[in-house]
Amino acid sequence: MSDNEFDILDELYFVVSYPDLKRTLSLTDSEICAALQSLIKRGYVKILYPDHDTEHEYNEATFGQHCQEYFYLATKAGLVVHNSI
Repeated sequence: MSDNEFDILDELYFVVSYPDLKRTLSLTDSEICAALQSLIKRGYVKILYPDHDTEHEYNEATFGQHCQEYFYLATKAGLVVHNSI
């Protein structure tokens, strides 16, 4: 797990909007979206959209275009991995 991925998981114990995530991390949009995409593909983070209660299916083809519109939350698997490092 990269440092960026670890730092993102550290923020996702509760539902977080992209703007809030960006505000707390000193990363670029492309770095955040790339790390989120990697975490989502491994099942460590889930997407919530259009609100913080509705799970949204990951679509690799459109994720980059909509990355900044979503809410994010670490999954149980993501929290287990994060806490074991």
